[in-house]
Amino acid sequence: MAVADLVGSSVKFRNVLDEINMVAPVDSAVLVQGETGTGKELIAKAIHQAGPRRQSRFVALNCTAIPGALLESELFGHERGAFTGAVAQTTGRFQQADRGTLFLDEIGDLPLELQPKLLRVLQEKQFERLGSGRTFQVDVRIIAATNQDLWGMVRERKFRADLYYRLNVFPIALPSLRERKDDIPLLVEHFVQKFAKRQGKTIDHIPDDAMEILQHHDWPGNIRELQNVIERAVIFTTGRVLDMRTVELVAQKSRSTTSGTLADAQRAHIMATLRETNWVVGGPGGAAARLGLHRTTLIATMQRLGICRVASEQRATLPNRPFVVVPNEHSPDDNPVYHPSYSHLN
Repeated sequence: MAVADLVGSSVKFRNVLDEINMVAPVDSAVLVQGETGTGKELIAKAIHQAGPRRQSRFVALNCTAIPGALLESELFGHERGAFTGAVAQTTGRFQQADRGTLFLDEIGDLPLELQPKLLRVLQEKQFERLGSGRTFQVDVRIIAATNQDLWGMVRERKFRADLYYRLNVFPIALPSLRERKDDIPLLVEHFVQKFAKRQGKTIDHIPDDAMEILQHHDWPGNIRELQNVIERAVIFTTGRVLDMRTVELVAQKSRSTTSGTLADAQRAHIMATLRETNWVVGGPGGAAARLGLHRTTLIATMQRLGICRVASEQRATLPNRPFVVVPNEHSPDDNPVYHPSYSHLN
């Protein structure tokens, strides 16, 4: 995985690439911070491949995936008979990564009792296996990653300050996919071709409306979620046009979480934007401008999705035609008035 293999052209992502190019040639520790699914391990691999240790091993360990009682053995190895079930000598990840790179994912979940031992390896470049008094020398570059506020954990005494400073020599903050939406078309094209090739398909067109929905989704799962959505869409596709009609997205907003089809996600996003603008559609501060659409395009989309001015969060569906329920201000809420007309938006 080289820097050139990372997909994106937005300003924030180019800044990350610049940071990779700066730190890769040197041997300093790197701390990659970002939300789940932002590609922290890909960044670590890119640093390894762009650096002088590229000919040696890249070894990864997820600190969350290994029970605390076994994590020390995973890191440093153990001798036969060191504990119940230790039937053979085992080499730990530090020794496996000697002269290469060790990637410690979810470093914030490293148990407090193990943190001094990790600190010693970083400072002295030596360790002992469990059950052995022999000291091993090791030459390893450390790249750690976390989706937690590590400095906040230090203040709460849940993470050692000295280890934090040792790991945080060169911090890299990965932007969420929400912060780099300009990269979504490139990522979609990349994943479509990747999975189409894997599945023996030829897909050379992505519908504009599908791409528009993908660009307006919040992507709480970041690139991992986008990748999974595209893989499902490629599986469903039988022709040369990407078929996303059966793909579900999770529309996640600060006040609610809803699940449904792409149309549901688009409807929820448009309605949320309209509420933010007090149902002003046109003009520089209107919903159309916020959504990056022409006013007439937004109105047509609202008609297609059955959206009109809402005075409550209710929705109703009449036979063969969707409507948004607007309670009559002069009557009880159980006597709604239906507004199929969109003339007030023009």
